[in-house]
Amino acid sequence: MPGGSEIEIRAACQRIEDLLVEKNRRYGDSALHPIRLFSSAAPDEQLRVRIDDKLSRLRSIDPAEDEDVLLDLIGYLVLLLVAQCSGD
Repeated sequence: MPGGSEIEIRAACQRIEDLLVEKNRRYGDSALHPIRLFSSAAPDEQLRVRIDDKLSRLRSIDPAEDEDVLLDLIGYLVLLLVAQCSGD
């Protein structure tokens, strides 16, 4: 039977998955396939910029005050992993 930490880990990962899938549907897969209206940077480079922005935000706030920043950061890191694995 799984312990408390394992259950919490699985729940957190499921939360990230749900967030990414929902945002992907809402924004039309724009993180990995941007429309490139203003920027011609590759998707992985655009994700790195977003990650930098989230890290800057984390430096300036108490992470406990804004859980969404942590969720977004984790989400962008997952998307970067997907972009690098898919070769886009």
